[in-house]
Amino acid sequence: MSTPSARDFSPWTFATEAPPEERERARAHLAALTSAHPDWLIGDDVFLSEHAGLDPEAFAIGDRSYVATGAYLTGTIAIGADCSINPYAVVRGDVRLGDAVRVGAHTSIIGFNHSFEPGTEVFRQPLTSRGVRIGSDVWIGSHVVVLDGVTVGDHAVLAAGAVVTKDVAAGAIVGGNPARLLRWRVAPERAGDSRRDDLTAFADRARDELPAVLGRVAVDGGFRDRPDAAPTLRAVCDAVELSALLHDAPPPGDDRAGWIEVIAAQQRPATGLTTDAATLWDDPDAAYGVLSAGYALDLLGGRFAHPLADVVDADAAGLIARLDALPWDTDPWRAGHHVDAIGTALHWSGRRQDAIPPGVAEALFGWLALRADPGTGMWGRPGVDGDLRLLVNGFYRAARGTLAQVGLDVPHPEAVIDTVLRHARDDRWMRRDRRDACTVLDIAHPLWLTRSTGYRRDEVRTLADDLLRHALTGWHAGAGLSFRLDAGEPGLQGTEMWLAIVWYLADLLECSDALRYRPRGVHRPGPAPR
Repeated sequence: MSTPSARDFSPWTFATEAPPEERERARAHLAALTSAHPDWLIGDDVFLSEHAGLDPEAFAIGDRSYVATGAYLTGTIAIGADCSINPYAVVRGDVRLGDAVRVGAHTSIIGFNHSFEPGTEVFRQPLTSRGVRIGSDVWIGSHVVVLDGVTVGDHAVLAAGAVVTKDVAAGAIVGGNPARLLRWRVAPERAGDSRRDDLTAFADRARDELPAVLGRVAVDGGFRDRPDAAPTLRAVCDAVELSALLHDAPPPGDDRAGWIEVIAAQQRPATGLTTDAATLWDDPDAAYGVLSAGYALDLLGGRFAHPLADVVDADAAGLIARLDALPWDTDPWRAGHHVDAIGTALHWSGRRQDAIPPGVAEALFGWLALRADPGTGMWGRPGVDGDLRLLVNGFYRAARGTLAQVGLDVPHPEAVIDTVLRHARDDRWMRRDRRDACTVLDIAHPLWLTRSTGYRRDEVRTLADDLLRHALTGWHAGAGLSFRLDAGEPGLQGTEMWLAIVWYLADLLECSDALRYRPRGVHRPGPAPR
């Protein structure tokens, strides 16, 4: 291995000062790392010193970022664009940096911790990890220590020697041991003004371009989700939702009565479902139909023409047996999906003034109240390796169609917040390039639903700000938003869901009024009118 050069200690000089032989050696080093670690994601114009200790299990680094000599990186590390890890810095554990983060020399960012219960040597005890999340445009001075579980907001400054044990708000300058607020680099009100301007511009663009978004997927008598997809009832309902949300009007191609007829014609008289399934418990598409078709009809001023047999023919004991039989331990998402559908079916039956058998609604809401796990606040179990995605998704679906729809509190709100925030740190699903509408909505809605507790408020706001900034970058001219924000073809489903997500995140930050829209259909905040 070569002797470190000045560029190894000051990599920002590499692009302009490195002689040809150093450039060739740096290229060869990157090639060797890429060959040895094909799963690492290394951007363009990245400098990784030969004399840095790079041993992460998962590693991503964005364009024009660099790691200097003597730095030591292990764990699951994600570094954005234009970042610097300066000499002898240590970054270990579950750590994610945004863009333009500068990490000073001899700083330690530690995204894990040791257990230290008495009776066993510390080094023999298991590790725990909550992870460290650092926003964009953050300056971290030399000899700073950032401990596990900390979130640092955008534009913050961590002064030299700071020991950071708690979250740092966006725009704050902190220092000392333990770190405390010294002053503001970006005052909260200024950050809020900028955010409001961004929200207004985003919503105005969506309104202006909605005709083009719908026009690219319109077909005779209906819509498709994307230009390469087949026409579906779901796409028609998404078009209704978008038109009601942004234009307070029916979609182009027909008037309200005409679209009501198109949607209502899909309902089977014998079951009330929009597929040939015998019950909504058997068919996920039938369950989706109760939601998408029901809310679209509601927005158009109509309602289902036929009763929903799963409600009007139900009995309390049979409903409890159905709930018990759902796959809560293995697939809490699917279980929550069916609860969402039966709760929404109860709502539409009530709106139709159908005779609902005694005790059916009480059985549903009583079951949910008694079966919520106090440890997670949710129904079901985490997946393999502590994966919380299906658990959180199932909670959102079950709570949305039941408790949220009628305005009841969730049984264990602080446990829900703990679980959701823990899930939000899981880069298997929440790394920036992997975020999709379902995963982010499953986070935003439960946090909004439990916001009145004030529990972990600063962490919730920091997360909401990060997710919101990302969501606002996803609009495609004349096409809307993709279901997976940074990949895939834009479509009606992605557009409808992300517009609702933007509202929820903005409302958590107390600036949703800047959008001048509020979800009114399937993603309506607050109880539905009875």
